[in-house]
Amino acid sequence: MEIATVFKANGGCESDRRRLRRLRCSVKDYAWGKIGSDSLVYRVHAANSDRQIDPTRPYAELWMGTHESGPSYLEGDDGVTLRSWIAENPESLGDRVLEKWGCDLPFLFKVLSVGRALSIQSHPDKNLAKKLHKAHPNLYKDDNHKPEMALAYTQFEALCGFIPLQELKSVIRAIPEIEELVGSEEANQVFCISEHDEEKVKSAVRTIFTLLMSAGPDTTKQIVSKLKHRLHMESQERHLTDKERLVLKLEKQYPDDIGVISAFFFNYVKLNPGEALYLGANEPHAYLFGECIEVMATSDNVVRAGLTPKPLDIQTLCSMLSYKLGFPEILKGIRIRPYITRYLPPFEEFEVDLCDLPCGASTVFPSVPGPSLLLVLQGEGRMSTDASADEVSMGDVLFVPADTEIHLKSSSDLKLYRAGINSRFLDSP
Repeated sequence: MEIATVFKANGGCESDRRRLRRLRCSVKDYAWGKIGSDSLVYRVHAANSDRQIDPTRPYAELWMGTHESGPSYLEGDDGVTLRSWIAENPESLGDRVLEKWGCDLPFLFKVLSVGRALSIQSHPDKNLAKKLHKAHPNLYKDDNHKPEMALAYTQFEALCGFIPLQELKSVIRAIPEIEELVGSEEANQVFCISEHDEEKVKSAVRTIFTLLMSAGPDTTKQIVSKLKHRLHMESQERHLTDKERLVLKLEKQYPDDIGVISAFFFNYVKLNPGEALYLGANEPHAYLFGECIEVMATSDNVVRAGLTPKPLDIQTLCSMLSYKLGFPEILKGIRIRPYITRYLPPFEEFEVDLCDLPCGASTVFPSVPGPSLLLVLQGEGRMSTDASADEVSMGDVLFVPADTEIHLKSSSDLKLYRAGINSRFLDSP
């Protein structure tokens, strides 16, 4: 349904830039996505698209935003992208956003449906992104950094960041295949350093991890096979750890891949629905299973080093990582008003609000001096502003211009996500 425009008594249009704009969004059919209706991305896309949807394909990501690799289009405006509309209506971003990031949306909003593990990867900082884009524009398609946050919609599993030093020592003692790959002298470095000597810790982990990831394919195949056989044998005599069971699962998905063994180096994170994980530049991670809402700076730069058939750049990944050790911070959100919880990462480009609105309830998203994207994932309701009013339901995606207050009333239990500019940036002097 087209969003109705509200006209003032004098016959003029009430600030057309504050109209909500319905969007048609792009999807990605990466092999790791869930298949057909098992995928949340499929179900959202089926509701969002006016085309026939193939139920036999994997549906991995729904992209909402302006990135040229997966643009969003204005509904009813025959081929007009959100990016081109913003270019013609820059005031829709607000003055501070225009001044900081220019005439583009600084964040990219996604839905992910992960059926099997994504690659072990990291995202470059701005300086490295510019160098990679200049040197390899076919692989690194833009020159921006890509901090990101994943908010679990279902139970969601990921590998994220390096495990603490004491845990790493236990891993090297327990997994002889690591020492076999990197050499006993290098592996034993970790037993000679204190966790208080941060630089020595980072140096040792960098050396061991780089040697591990740089192993040749024949050696990797032999060691992964040996690890798999040993764990299967030991599983008959003891309960395997969560990480060991995960490694066997990864081996089934990606046989003979160095990423199988490298998983022992990373924190195994299990998010409950409503919990979030954020990742800065140069931090290793791999999403494993589940469905999430993801938001990031507007970039598609990914440096990969395992668990993928896509091109690898092991040397770049190993040299760029921060090698910080420890479990990542898990965000549980802050209740900012009835029915609305905010997830606020330490990045200027974005934040996410989750609105859980019971049937018949009402709430307000106050006006903010920056743009937002809204995604409805459950239920139905009515959304209104000074300039427009319409019914919304599952699968609807809307662009909200700066300085627009939104009134929302549900006609059934409604779950809605808002991605916007980080309020700490907007509220700063």
